[in-house]
Amino acid sequence: MKKITAGTALVAAAALLLSGCGAAPDESTPAGSASESASSSAAASDFLACMVSDEGGFDDASFNESAYKGLEQAVTDLGVQKKEAESKNANDYQPNLKAMHDAKCSLTITVGFNLANDTKSVAEANTDDHYAILDDDSIDLPNVKPIIFKTSDAAFLAGYLAAGYSKSGTVATFGGMEIPTVTIFMDGFADGVKQYNEDNNKSVKLLGWDKETKKGVFTGDFSDLSKGQNATKNFIDQGADVVMPVAGPVGNGAAAAAKEKGGVALVWVDADGYLTNPDYKDLMLTSVMKEMQSAVFNIISEAKDGNYSNTPYVGSLANDGVGIAPLHDFESKVDSTLVAKVDEYKTKIASGEYKVTSPSDPKVS
Repeated sequence: MKKITAGTALVAAAALLLSGCGAAPDESTPAGSASESASSSAAASDFLACMVSDEGGFDDASFNESAYKGLEQAVTDLGVQKKEAESKNANDYQPNLKAMHDAKCSLTITVGFNLANDTKSVAEANTDDHYAILDDDSIDLPNVKPIIFKTSDAAFLAGYLAAGYSKSGTVATFGGMEIPTVTIFMDGFADGVKQYNEDNNKSVKLLGWDKETKKGVFTGDFSDLSKGQNATKNFIDQGADVVMPVAGPVGNGAAAAAKEKGGVALVWVDADGYLTNPDYKDLMLTSVMKEMQSAVFNIISEAKDGNYSNTPYVGSLANDGVGIAPLHDFESKVDSTLVAKVDEYKTKIASGEYKVTSPSDPKVS
């Protein structure tokens, strides 16, 4: 395997699972779909680790699924109990969080920026409860731990790779909702394309996002696959042969459009799309990955051992908290000189020699 796979053992976190429909809450069940499990062993921990998803659900082959895998690993490896609640939409956040409080969860992890307001209000009302939130660092409370990622660094590498691989000289990206945890990918990707052009005196065009003006293409949600399919068809009609959807399950609409057209590659996000989307694995040039599984597992482990703190966890290239996936089926299709250059930038970014910045970067480092 080419060197581009070095330092990205992140792939081990990618065999992910989840399920995403909601049900009306009652006295014993959180809004969305909830379940609880415990080890039958007499030595099983009484630590109850809980998780509330965003609307993508735990089978989104992306963000929620990666986080949930960390919860499942904690059950298997640490013997903790678990309780989870899937949110069908934003109306489920508060009742799901209340249900976790009522269940006396030892730690409740909320998955995503969209849950920030509800996580904050519930944490303020229940100061003895412990919380952690993925992809948000806006909450400054002693009982809320941010889990955040310098995703722009890894997205830069993917943008550089995409620009160098493109045969048409046009690549594209689009987002689901226009929120910082989406635009951070798009900013890094745009910078990678720009740097490739500067290094090689090229003019690869990026559709779907202008980092300077903050204008781009967004589908408006993380659930309507048809919007992702239509956006990608429009990009393909304009000549794009590499597309990075930053839209959770909506990315599957992009994959469907790319597969139908043929000759179009994808850059997936959050997890290794080659592993999580087997129907589209032959389209996956690479993926911009956040090591959410290991972050969630480690934070549960620390809390179980009595070491919970609100100190933010920041995943970066330097600590392998973010990275890009192996080239898989594209390994023989990508020039080795391009691979070496991407690896060179990975080393420079990880060491601090080269800086990638986005207004959406974590406020803490």
